[in-house]
Amino acid sequence: MFTFSYLLEQMINGITLGGLYALVALGYTLVYGILLIINFAHSELFMAGGYVGLAVLKLLSDPAIAKGPLAFLVPAQSFFNSAGIGFICLILVTFLISAILVGFLGMAIERFAYRPLRHAPRLAPLISAIGVSIFLQNAVLLWVDSKQLPYTRVDGSSFVPSSTAFTVGGVKVYTMQIFIIVTTLLLLLFLDTFVSKTRIGKAMRATSQDREAAGLMGININSVITLAFFIGPALGAVAGVFNGMYYGSVKFNMGFIPGIKSFTAAVIGGIGNLRGAMLGGFLLGIIESLASGFISNAYRDVIAFIVLILVLIFRPGGLLGEAVAEKV
Repeated sequence: MFTFSYLLEQMINGITLGGLYALVALGYTLVYGILLIINFAHSELFMAGGYVGLAVLKLLSDPAIAKGPLAFLVPAQSFFNSAGIGFICLILVTFLISAILVGFLGMAIERFAYRPLRHAPRLAPLISAIGVSIFLQNAVLLWVDSKQLPYTRVDGSSFVPSSTAFTVGGVKVYTMQIFIIVTTLLLLLFLDTFVSKTRIGKAMRATSQDREAAGLMGININSVITLAFFIGPALGAVAGVFNGMYYGSVKFNMGFIPGIKSFTAAVIGGIGNLRGAMLGGFLLGIIESLASGFISNAYRDVIAFIVLILVLIFRPGGLLGEAVAEKV
């Protein structure tokens, strides 16, 4: 039954989900904006971020881990398990380590899987991206676990307890939802400012417009591309950690559907356009949540892709247009 409180609840859920989509979509649009290729391995970097975050949280806060060779972690765990500043530092360190490690993984993928194919036909790096995606997914399947892993300590307790931040219109808004939304908006604002205002950001925009001309003007093209492959996966890793905390588990194939949805969000907003990726992510999350709440959860994916088809028919460049001009 339609009520204002139910509508508000679905909107909050949609904005939370849209924030995760937006973070992953930025990785797609950064790479496409510079290299004009779709990095389909990006969804597995989102998955890798969830696993790295879980490992860091266990090492730094789970007393059951700090035994034997890992007994040296006991003092650190005592600090991180304390209320207040310790807990805040635990969350910050988890996100930081996850972002850095997955960012380095993205740089390695660019160096060994994409750079040798930079001057090959565009289909070659696309196939390489699919190959890397399959490799990463099966690596986690074989070397970590094929089962779904709970995002909890060994005793089953949650790393980040779910609690109500406040109530609005009769709807409970949880601290994790606020955390995801606020962090996402801050990261999106930081990235947009970085790309539009800084010297390195200008080099990235110049490279996206004309790679050869940018190189002739003294811009280190390899460094710019490597930076894009660090920032995009780092943001994807943050989204992966949030996904694990919010939904309570991680699995080796967890990146496939969110990856496709985030790519859809980037296309809806205008792939190659950072603000378009942000808009597309939040819009897709809200559409999915409303479709799930008011129509059927079984049809939410159908409705999301119908929206994509309509956008491509009536506005092929996306809602905010494409920031990268095609070269003739």
